[in-house]
Amino acid sequence: MIHIEPKILDRINTWLTPTFDEDTQAFIKNSIANTPKEIQESFYKDLEFGTGGMRGIMGVGTNRINKYTLGKSTQGLSDYLHKSFPNEPLKAVIAYDCRHNSKTLAKLVADVFSANGINVYLFEDLRTTPELSFAVRHLDCHCGIVLTASHNPPEYNGYKVYWQDGGQLVPPHDEGVINLINALDYSKIKFEANNDLIHYIGKDVDQAFIDACVENGSVGATQKAKDNLTIVFTSLHGTSITAVPETLKRAGYKNVHIVKEQEVPNGDFPTVQSPNPEEPAALKMALELAESVNADIVIGTDPDSDRLGVAVRNSENKLQLLNGNQTMLMMVNFLLKQWKDENKIKGKEFIASTIVSTPMLGKLSKSYGVESKIVLTGFKWIAKLIKDFPELDFIGGGEESFGFMVGDFVRDKDAVTSTLLACEIAAISKANGSSFYDELITLYTTHGFYKEKLISLTKKGIEGAQEITQMMSDARENPLKEINGSKVVKIDDYELSLSKNMSTKEESKIDMPKSNVLIYHTEDGSQIALRPSGTEPKIKFYVSVNTALKTTEEFKQTEALLDTKADAILKDMKLI
Repeated sequence: MIHIEPKILDRINTWLTPTFDEDTQAFIKNSIANTPKEIQESFYKDLEFGTGGMRGIMGVGTNRINKYTLGKSTQGLSDYLHKSFPNEPLKAVIAYDCRHNSKTLAKLVADVFSANGINVYLFEDLRTTPELSFAVRHLDCHCGIVLTASHNPPEYNGYKVYWQDGGQLVPPHDEGVINLINALDYSKIKFEANNDLIHYIGKDVDQAFIDACVENGSVGATQKAKDNLTIVFTSLHGTSITAVPETLKRAGYKNVHIVKEQEVPNGDFPTVQSPNPEEPAALKMALELAESVNADIVIGTDPDSDRLGVAVRNSENKLQLLNGNQTMLMMVNFLLKQWKDENKIKGKEFIASTIVSTPMLGKLSKSYGVESKIVLTGFKWIAKLIKDFPELDFIGGGEESFGFMVGDFVRDKDAVTSTLLACEIAAISKANGSSFYDELITLYTTHGFYKEKLISLTKKGIEGAQEITQMMSDARENPLKEINGSKVVKIDDYELSLSKNMSTKEESKIDMPKSNVLIYHTEDGSQIALRPSGTEPKIKFYVSVNTALKTTEEFKQTEALLDTKADAILKDMKLI
């Protein structure tokens, strides 16, 4: 018999009071008697806001997504909005994805907002996350919510909060909202809707959003080039089916083949083990279709359509999956080239990426005379740059985890516009007698060949969380002095906000918000980052290695050397 800790039992007993409905109380009593380990997992902590909002398994408890945890978050957010805008009529917009209970939970969030006197614009059916970000400013709202768990497994759902600039919550607002939520008693949640304040939206916003996607994602492909490109697209049972096909159509792409088996939104994601375009297996059906229609490019998006995976024909005419860094480099390069060709680079522009993405991006942007700003992981920090530097023009930005943002009309990862941009690059390259892949190799010969690898270790539950904490603690207290035979010359600790030169022992301050990230820099130019995920029970290890690439003919041989080196680093760290 598993003993439930007294502290956890106190949290459970709170949910056995009349504030909570009879079904919830009955479920808890049954769980205490029959599944005590599971009920401990459900109550041992509160769901927290991570890099991509709040995500968790759906179910009963403080560590689960349910009407009470989302109700409490929405009530706290409502209180913060009234406090921040005391004399304004408040407006919020809500979207939701294809996951189980998303529609019901979205209506519940709308009910709580309306009960607090806030006008709500609720999408009539599922929509993409980038459209929600767009809608916040388009409708002049004070905040936005999207109900999604992105690419997490089917049992998850989540809650992303956007501020009036269209970006996710960042300081000081995130802390202000979280403090109010934490101080709130569940009995204070106002669930009784004022339906007069709930307004359903759809096609008008869709029209404006898709028009903006076409405008921002087009980089000069001729109609002849578009007609000569064959595209395979899969929505992986998610929301992008509401926006990507129409965006490509309006942009002039006619040869678009959609994976029919994955076209219908479905929260079970029945044809994939994981609806994550970072996982090669997720694009298996799309790659098979691409071979049958001889496609030039394959694109798949995650359930809420903020990430995209891309495959293109390599030098041997075989379909090759790109990683997020490679796709980002190509997109940034084509945007910078377009700006340069149009004589728009005036020294007041910037691109952006994150601390765990490829260092090659800085070299690329420098070659165009454009500043590269580096921020913490999560697109909310890239969106914050746009707000913090209004005097600068944001060209685009991305991160290694398959996310990209074109311009600033959307203030989050945007797989809709990015899908169009990827197709434009493929069409232009093909029309010029080259290819998407060949252009990437050319970038490596110009700026150095950088290759990245990611290892994620899943550690579930209470024990898993403790194990991740211990791994990060060990890495800080007993830092590696050498990795794969190369001396560690610098360690960046973002939780302590310190960068330490390991030879001179000199320390310098890192001017960024604190984050639980540790980055080792070695003498041979390699970089290894350790970071617990903010949205999944995982700890991630990012490896970046590089060398010169003198000619395109040496690409395959050099790539094999870099892959061997990255694997050797991971083996040396006992990760593979």
